[in-house]
Order: sequence, then structure tokens, then C-alpha cells
Amino acid sequence: MFLFLSLILFFSTYLFFRRNKIFIRKVQAKKYPPGPKKLPLIGNLHQMGNLLPHQSFQQLSEKYGPIMFLELGSIQTLVVSSADLAKEIFKTHDVIFSGRPALYAAKKFSYNCASVSFTPYGDHWREIRKIMIMELLSAKRVQTFVAIRDEEVGVLLQTIARSSRSRSSVNLSDLLISLANNIVCLVAFGKKFENGESRFSEMLHETQDLLGGFCMADFFPWLSWLNKWNGLEMRVEKCFKELDNLYDKVIEEHLDPKRPNKAEHEDVVDILLQVQKDPRQAIALNNDQIKGVLTDIFIAGSDSSAAALEWIMAELIKNPSVMKKAQEEVREVAKGKGKVLEKDLSKLNYLKLVIKEGLRFHPPVPLLVPRETTESCIIDGWQVPSKTRVFFNAKAIGRDPKSWEDPNEFRPERFLDSSVDLKGQHFEFLPFGAGRRGCPGINFAMLLIELALANLLCRFDWELPHGVKREDLDMEEAFGLTMHKRIPLCLDATIVDQ
Repeated sequence: MFLFLSLILFFSTYLFFRRNKIFIRKVQAKKYPPGPKKLPLIGNLHQMGNLLPHQSFQQLSEKYGPIMFLELGSIQTLVVSSADLAKEIFKTHDVIFSGRPALYAAKKFSYNCASVSFTPYGDHWREIRKIMIMELLSAKRVQTFVAIRDEEVGVLLQTIARSSRSRSSVNLSDLLISLANNIVCLVAFGKKFENGESRFSEMLHETQDLLGGFCMADFFPWLSWLNKWNGLEMRVEKCFKELDNLYDKVIEEHLDPKRPNKAEHEDVVDILLQVQKDPRQAIALNNDQIKGVLTDIFIAGSDSSAAALEWIMAELIKNPSVMKKAQEEVREVAKGKGKVLEKDLSKLNYLKLVIKEGLRFHPPVPLLVPRETTESCIIDGWQVPSKTRVFFNAKAIGRDPKSWEDPNEFRPERFLDSSVDLKGQHFEFLPFGAGRRGCPGINFAMLLIELALANLLCRFDWELPHGVKREDLDMEEAFGLTMHKRIPLCLDATIVDQ
């Protein structure tokens, strides 16, 4: 009898706790933001489909709302797709949302998360970011590189002019990438890599592919060993070693006492080495941290600027009345000089509207760089757990009809008499992010974009190659960390006499 009663008590207790555990689990699940049902093991990965990540997120958000909770593999993931929610997060919970996930390729290329972009939030990150902003990317420092920008934009115009005279179409996408890479190389290293001297452009392209590509370990961390067998580890190691060897060579050249006289302005490596030797610095900057900063500058400084220019030129081709108005403005400002100088940029009000609209329509990094919550919090009444990976869909936010009238029309005039800027204070427009983890290179990027675009419109008239209609221009996006056109932008340029 005692055994019988013991068994009844045992099973009753088991069923009670099992039922209540399920109940508790259901209650907890209701606290999380809405999202699609998940499958065992893979979670919601199967619902990403064949679209680009930001497109898949947008489709799902249209069904489940502007704050959406997913499980991508074993990773809890939050997707934010509205200005109101972005404002709540950046205004109230910015510290909690300032973490970074240690992604497989990013961890390697950032020298074990030593770069500004991927260093975990904390005192060390604050000091690295302070060095980057104060020493490298302040408005005053960026102005010291004016001669480099002017010269390289001049080289770009000469290259296009040669193609124009030979009646050849211009692969503008390739030329804009070369322009941005050359400027960043001169600013960072004091020299360009060209004429077979280095595989720098190829290495940079491969690095961007690896950072933006699919990696099983980013969704199932315990499966990182598979990268040894699928070839990813080999690709990452090969590219990393090439970049690392290049950085070592450049640093050695800068430390060589026999080095020829420096260029007119110190480059980034000069400045970082000075900081390294400065005993007043709060942290001792090591060579890996210097290399991490250099990688940050190239990934954020070159590729995103080139992509922004590529998309803006494509939209101007599709909207000839906008292009004509912008050309009239820049040619009036450049009258008698033949080109637009950096000191003229403040006069180009309509051009700035065009650039804003281009960045709203095509943010170069549509999902921004992913974040990770450092602790649990409540957003819009929903519980968000600690260690949740967070994506801000900047493209969906920039085309949200709740914030923008006719959001799918390219219309620069929408920014006329508007206080909305791109520095992260207006949450319906986040091409450079916002908050503590916002992009620190806005000054550098905007000067490059404005100067290059102004001179492209000033010096040339642009048309699609013979037989290609505006409505046939391919506007599909390519997969990657930075969003380029899937098919390069090839145009015919005609030199304008001034």
C-alpha cells in the first residue's frame, strides 16, 4: 500500500510540475515580441528564403510587426523596423543595445574583436573610439586630407574623359570603388596600391564577402568546426594573413628611421604610432589594435562610400529631371573653374538633398552592423532577453509610409525645409546608425560623396549605353555586408565644355 501511494504521489507531483512548467514556458513566451513559429534546431532560418536578409526581414515584419523576435539557429534575434521603436531603444536603452556579437569572420578580421566596430562595449571600447574620433576622424583632421580628395577625384575625371573621347562606356561602379580605395589608402598608408604592387583591392573585396556571407558558426556556434571542412576557415585564414602581412609591412616602413620625408600630411598609421608611444593615453595601443582600426577604416570608409555613389548615380539616371536640376546647380557654382572644389560644397544645397534621398532610398548597410543586448530589458512592453542579436532594418525604416510620404518615390525635395539629418538624431533616417555605436566616420564619408558626385555631374552628361532604356536599368542588390548593385552601373559620359 505504501509503495502504491508513493507511486501515486510521485506521478501526481511529476504531472503537476510538468503541467506548470509548460504553463510557465507559455507565459514567458508571450512576453517576447511576436514572430513566426519556429522549427526544432533550425528555428526560423528556413523562413529567410532566397531573398537578401533585409528583404526577408521586411517581408516577415509586414506580417508580425515592426518589432519581431526570431530564433535563427540557436541565436535569439530581434528585428526592429520602425522609427518609433528605434527612438525608444536609442533614447532609453542605448547602453543595453551597445553590445556586439562575436561573429566568426568579424572576430578574425578585427583581431579578436580589437577594432572599434567589434570591440565589446565597455571602458576599452570607449578609449579606442575616443582615439578614432579625436585623432583620426574629427572634422579638423578630415580637412587635412583635402588635397588627397581633390587629386583623386581629378584622376577619376581624367579616366572618364579618356573613355568619353574613345566613345567607350564607363564602368562607373568599378571606378567609384577604385576612387574610394585610393583615397582611403593615401589617408591611411600615405600611398596607393596599384600597378600590380599589391592585391589590396582583391583582398578588400574578399574580406567584405566573408564578413557579409553566411557562416554556420554564426547561427550554431558549436558547429564552428565545420568551417575546417567546408573551406571557410581556409578562405578566412588566407585573406587574413595577406592583410596582416600588408599591415606589418606598412608599419615597418613607418617605423624605419631611414624612411623618406613624410608626405605633406601625416597618414593614419603615423598618427596611430604616435598615439601608441604617448604615455598619457589611458590604454596602451598594441599593433593588433592598430591593425583593427585600419580594417575598420577600409571596410567602412571605402566600400560604403562607393556603394552610396553608385546608387545615387543610378537613381539620377532613372530620374533625369532630378539630374538636370543638380547639374545646373553644380555647373553654376563651378563656372569659370572647370570643377567643383571642396570649399564650394556648402553652396550646393540641392546636391545635398539628392545625397540625403539617395541614402534614404539605398542605405549602404541596410541592416546596419548587428548589435547584441548586454542585459534583458522591456521594449514597447515586450521582454527582450540578454545576449539577443539585434538588427535595425535601416532600409525598411527609411521607406516606412508612417514616416515618409510616397516612400518609394525618389524625391529629393522631401528634404527641403526639413530638419531631418543623417547624424542619428532623427530615427526615421539612419544610414549611419545612431547612438553610441553609430558610425564615427560621417564627416569623412560625406565629404568624399559630395565632392565626387558634384564633379561627376559638373564635368559630364550621362546616359545609358545605346539601346538600354531607363526602365530596363537593373536595380537589384548584390549580397554582401555593404549593398552594391547586382549588375555594375555602366554609362556613357559626354564631356561638357565650360
